[in-house]
Amino acid sequence: MWKNDRDREGEVNVKDVNIAVVGLGKAGLPLAAVIADSGLDVVGVDIDPDRVAMVNSGVNPIPEESGLSELIEKHGGKTLVATSHYKDARKCNVFIVIVPLFIDDDYSPDFRALEGAFRNIGKILKKGDVVVLETTVPPETTETLVKMWLEEESGLGFGEFHLAHSPERIMTGHSISRLNEFPKVVGGVDEESGGICFDVYKRFIPNLHLVSSARVAEFIKIIEGCYRDVNIALANELFGIAEDLNIDFYEAREFANHEYCHIHLPSTGVGGHCIPLYPWFLIKEMERRGRFDRVRLLRTCRELNDEMVDYWAQKVILGCMKINKPLNEVRICVEGITFREGVKELHHSRNLALVRLLVGKGLNVSVYDELLERDEIERMGLRSGKPDDADLIFDCFELTLRSREG
Repeated sequence: MWKNDRDREGEVNVKDVNIAVVGLGKAGLPLAAVIADSGLDVVGVDIDPDRVAMVNSGVNPIPEESGLSELIEKHGGKTLVATSHYKDARKCNVFIVIVPLFIDDDYSPDFRALEGAFRNIGKILKKGDVVVLETTVPPETTETLVKMWLEEESGLGFGEFHLAHSPERIMTGHSISRLNEFPKVVGGVDEESGGICFDVYKRFIPNLHLVSSARVAEFIKIIEGCYRDVNIALANELFGIAEDLNIDFYEAREFANHEYCHIHLPSTGVGGHCIPLYPWFLIKEMERRGRFDRVRLLRTCRELNDEMVDYWAQKVILGCMKINKPLNEVRICVEGITFREGVKELHHSRNLALVRLLVGKGLNVSVYDELLERDEIERMGLRSGKPDDADLIFDCFELTLRSREG
């Protein structure tokens, strides 16, 4: 492993690092703040000028993130300086990239945002600099695409700069505590890169583990998401079976769970930026290789979880039919449309998908969410309403259906 007292000419000395964090979103900004709080200087690069201005004014643009406001107030515009221009990070010698990777309508990765970030870094990359990707990506991305983009733009060959992967492992709303406490991994494209990046990250990540390669680090994060997706799908399937057998699923679950068994809670599906997407990285890669048999379980679980919206729509309609009103006059209220309780995000929200499906069937649906104002709901083309005014209430987080005779 590369040591602090063995830095070579042109190499980064971890005692004297200047770090750039590219992407100041829900993952990147907490990371930049934690790095600044460790005593290091940080340049934060983000395409949103309003976010840049807020950070430099000491104002937290993600107020729901616990503990972040205090760090931004303390370091914003001081040891954490935000900018929209990559050239302002020219003097940095460590670049950490955490910009989004989206998937297209065919569930294939769309690398355009990542490519743009790395090509811009390549334009200012110097010999001995360190580059780390934190965005969750398909295995081999760091060692192939990222390496190629940096080499093409910088004119440097790999070995003249160092490259590694260290997947973010935060939970929105609890990112600061996760960075300070939760295990984090780092793996290099080669052994030297891994050792150098490990030494850098130890400056601000207490619970850090070096793995054998960037490819392993990439895979670790993906299979975490796959584990969650598969176990939620199992819970959803068992929930439906229990209903058909007239069994209280929640009572059964309570006593089934013990040291060697943990049945997850059922749901309307799986939402957010992570779990619904990561299995597709492996599904698409295996299918590209013609190995459809390798991902039968992952694909089935993805489909099962997405189909839960149809399951609950049928349950809501059956509930409406028990009320003494014409079907289209039954007042339905769906409580909670963010993808997770306490997080003001709608990405891949299955509860929102349920609302749109019911509205599309001509039903009288309103939405209540304690995180959203009335005008925010109405700007989505939905009606805002209160549960107390409804005939039938679907409580998304408790997963209970309550009806009143009309």
